[in-house]
Amino acid sequence: MRIVLTGGGTAGHVTPHLALIPPLQREGWDIHYIGSETGIERELIGKVEGVTYHAVKTGKLRRYRDVKNLSDPFRVAAGVGQATHLIHTLKPNVVFSKGGYVAVPVVYGAAFNRVPVLIHESDMTSGLANRLSLPFAKVLMCTFPETVKEAGKKGLYVGAPIRKELLAGDRERGLKLFGFTSNRPVLLVVGGSLGAQAINRAVRGALDDLTRCFQVLHICGKGNIDANYEGRRGYVQMQYLDEEMADAYACADVIITRAGSNTICEILALRKPSLLIPYPNTASRGDQEINAASFLRRGFSRVLEQSDLTPATLVERVVEVYRDRGELIDSMNREPVSRSIDRILEQIHKYAKADKQG
Repeated sequence: MRIVLTGGGTAGHVTPHLALIPPLQREGWDIHYIGSETGIERELIGKVEGVTYHAVKTGKLRRYRDVKNLSDPFRVAAGVGQATHLIHTLKPNVVFSKGGYVAVPVVYGAAFNRVPVLIHESDMTSGLANRLSLPFAKVLMCTFPETVKEAGKKGLYVGAPIRKELLAGDRERGLKLFGFTSNRPVLLVVGGSLGAQAINRAVRGALDDLTRCFQVLHICGKGNIDANYEGRRGYVQMQYLDEEMADAYACADVIITRAGSNTICEILALRKPSLLIPYPNTASRGDQEINAASFLRRGFSRVLEQSDLTPATLVERVVEVYRDRGELIDSMNREPVSRSIDRILEQIHKYAKADKQG
């Protein structure tokens, strides 16, 4: 049995594949990934053993005016041609898409070859790529139950696929790794794979107050290490964590992060109290604000809007989260443990089997 995975543009469209690939490999699938020529998916998937990576041309699907809007449709068309030829050659049993602009040519190529397409949407509202792909899909699997209504009869709530290694972290190993002690709480700051400048500034501006209460592990993004704070007592800054992320989560007592779906679903799975600072809708399509509102409503997290973010408000809200951590953990414990990977695999088996019989 052969499967084609696709999705890219941001880490959020790629990391769920990293959770899905190991169980597919254990089942003996021949796994191929179609992504862009230079996107983050090539970096993340290209190093995974047992997965064959194929690059196609793609163009960004913009909702704003840009001179590249004149040329990118031709790149998308070229990508559709490349993907159609690739899928005709590979003859996969099924295509699984996580969205992002590179997924559109692949989904269309699968449709031209009559290969079943399954889509997974991470956010509360579907991105443009998934909306364009939905007419050609068998099912839209959703992270949030609210998204099912948007997809109509094709909608199916499955939750978010979480990498099992993230659940296997060790608190003591994490404390030792980052040079922390066990007698003070740890505040983990995660700005995303590229960091978050507004959060970075506020955290560093609040360090005097934060380090009175917490040991701070600050994942600030590539190129965002500030030498002025190196060696500061109770503060450790890292550009990015990979294998160490599980231990970072394990030793954290409170987390500050954006409200990207993958990250907040990891926090929910780990039952970690958090303060969410979503990207404002002026800088994105507003999906993070919607995600954060859902977690706030369900009692899983507290939320601080970026427009209200200052060093003083950050300290105030982090202390509030730590004070209310028992209440937040209780709310998360009432949420059923996700079986998202099993549910996604059930759909893959269902439609791959149907295709084989056809």
